[in-house]
Amino acid sequence: MPIKSPPLTAASSFTVLCSHRFGLCNHPHFLSLNRPSSANALTRQSFFACDGPLLAKPYVQRHVFVTRAAESTQPSAAVDKPTVPDDEFTLAKVSFGVIGLSVGLSLLSYGFGAYFNILPGSEWSAIMLTYGFPLAIIGMALKYAELKPVPCLTYADAQMLREKYATPILKQVRNDVTRYRYGDEQHLEEALKRIFQYGQGGGIPRRSAPVLQMIREEVTEDGKYCLVMVFEAKALQLSDFEQRQAKFTSFFGPGITAEVVKGEKDLYEVRLISNTILE
Repeated sequence: MPIKSPPLTAASSFTVLCSHRFGLCNHPHFLSLNRPSSANALTRQSFFACDGPLLAKPYVQRHVFVTRAAESTQPSAAVDKPTVPDDEFTLAKVSFGVIGLSVGLSLLSYGFGAYFNILPGSEWSAIMLTYGFPLAIIGMALKYAELKPVPCLTYADAQMLREKYATPILKQVRNDVTRYRYGDEQHLEEALKRIFQYGQGGGIPRRSAPVLQMIREEVTEDGKYCLVMVFEAKALQLSDFEQRQAKFTSFFGPGITAEVVKGEKDLYEVRLISNTILE
């Protein structure tokens, strides 16, 4: 007659699972443990059989560790220095080309409208046309010849030192490059022409001349006022600036020391440091 298998209990199911996992089904010691007993005793014996030295086929359990980037909760050590916004209004920051062109075109437009009786004031149309035409021409000429100012980044501590410790030449350089200029091809054109000697022996070609991109006012580590001129020069190397470091010092002196630093990509910084020490 068929033999009925005994019902599986929690203990016996655990034993079967443990024996299948560790390959102990045919081990005599394991078979001796598989006899009727209480559920707790059988479970305890199964643990001993699984963990003891009787394993015929040891099961190697491998742990996989997944590493993740640690999230830093510490603030950055670099703290930006406070800067001073360059929002002071002066006539030097106003484009006379834009003013002349705007006024001239306005007079011409209204003068023509008044002349054809589209707008009131026909008796003034001749005067508006007379002055509007030359103003528009002058405005267009100034707009064509204008050289826009370069941006200036000023740190708060450098602003407090400027009036007392910056030399007159450094102040003049700052004022000249931060206003509109007319007729010049680039800022500091005369200074760069003498320093780099365009077209002369030992000089550089005019097409390779560095172009001033911005200036920066800061304080050095030893507390001196420093005006930094940032140039873009794609055709030059750092050695071309270092060879003329003494010329930068003599041209923008007296009372300053020039240093040359390589910036990002094609940028080079010329640092004009005032020799006046803080008291």
